[in-house]
Amino acid sequence: MHLYINNMSYFFNNLLGHAANFLTVIRAARLTASTDVTVLILGESGTGKECLAQAMHYHSHRAQKPFIAINCAALPENLAESELFGHRKGSFTGAFADQQGRVQAANGGTLFFDEIGELPLNIQAKLLRFLETGECQVIGKTHLDKVNTRILAATNLDLYQAVQQGKFRQDLFYRLNIVPLELPPLRERLSDLEMLLHTFTKKLSQHYDLPCPSYSKATLKQLHHYKWPGNIRELHNFCERMLILLSGKTIEPTHLPSEYRAVRPQIEKFTLPDTGINLQSLEISMINQALYKTYGNRSQAARLLGLTRDTLLYRIKKYAIEFKVK
Repeated sequence: MHLYINNMSYFFNNLLGHAANFLTVIRAARLTASTDVTVLILGESGTGKECLAQAMHYHSHRAQKPFIAINCAALPENLAESELFGHRKGSFTGAFADQQGRVQAANGGTLFFDEIGELPLNIQAKLLRFLETGECQVIGKTHLDKVNTRILAATNLDLYQAVQQGKFRQDLFYRLNIVPLELPPLRERLSDLEMLLHTFTKKLSQHYDLPCPSYSKATLKQLHHYKWPGNIRELHNFCERMLILLSGKTIEPTHLPSEYRAVRPQIEKFTLPDTGINLQSLEISMINQALYKTYGNRSQAARLLGLTRDTLLYRIKKYAIEFKVK
């Protein structure tokens, strides 16, 4: 029996939610985890991209091998190659000893590139070679090393747009984008809000040994109006703050931090012209405009329109919309 079968619970214990758009991503991640295919995890900051990458690792046949994470945004450009592939003593000024690279450290396991869009262009070329051949060259060595490492990458950037702007290699983008998985932001899965709120609060109360606060109906309603720009990470931090400051109490809207109290439900008003409108033509126009603004990214276009991605895809098919980036 493979080890990954015993780690299936990692998904359920660490990636919480029942929203349909979230569960679709989780199902795809579980199917993909048992393979060695390269995966590109998309989503806004705080949606749980690294947590998803870890779940895929622990659900794979590589679970007993290392999971190594690299924050590409924090890699100094002049040391990025050495950090990734290692170096030999004396190979450059300051190389006082041999250093193993992250790629070699993850041999047999998984290497996770967080914020892959921030990786310097010259290193992107070397990563592409490794993805294609499984070979890398330690600085100061004359021969190539063969390393068996699975690559998972994540970004909150639109890599397609970065390719168009010359900030990201097109060939690397297509090599990473074999299986894209996009985690929805919290504002698009608000049906999970209360469950996550209570789960985080309970776990934190056990950690701090403090009694859980409770949330009034008015407070919960107010929290549903908030956009949660920091997503799951922000919600977790919010729960921690409320537990520390108001443990054991009932939290009312007046107790909420100012940024949460200031939010009011938005009532959008559209005035129908006396001449009427062609609703179908208007809908087609709105969809085309959203696709144009997002360079054809359907997930982002759906957000602009206030739709789920599946609903947008249905309407694109329904109206036979063919969008091409000019």
